[in-house]
Amino acid sequence: MNDYDNPTESNNKVPKGMAAFFVFCILFVVVYVVLYTPGISGWSYYTLFEKRVSEAQALSTDAQREAKASYSGDEAAIAEGGEIYASSCAVCHNADGTGGIGSNLTGDLKFGGSEEELYESIAEGREGGMPPFKQQLNDTKIRKLIAFLEILRK
Repeated sequence: MNDYDNPTESNNKVPKGMAAFFVFCILFVVVYVVLYTPGISGWSYYTLFEKRVSEAQALSTDAQREAKASYSGDEAAIAEGGEIYASSCAVCHNADGTGGIGSNLTGDLKFGGSEEELYESIAEGREGGMPPFKQQLNDTKIRKLIAFLEILRK
């Protein structure tokens, strides 16, 4: 087959496709290193993560501010709070709030009468029989219920 006893490949050329693929791989590695090395480009998953966490916290604080809005004096909210009271609270506290199984809601309250104290009592419950309603009622509904309770206390 060969004129020589020891065959060599010195006359064979590298195929053009293989040379193009080799050049592409080298360029890809260089571009990848430049784009995704934090020391060069400044990009990292940590900065992306921190950015997304800060955006989520901003949305969370906006939602908390909206949820903590007082509905005192808002007739529609008070009416909705009355419906919530009738379906969730009237069983224990009577329809007029004078108490029964639960405590009297028309006078001085044992655990405090401020909006935050009422919110804690409704959401987290109290020892002695008051169950927590945070699972059944969202923050907005609890705030509307508090607005209705203010009407009962007057």
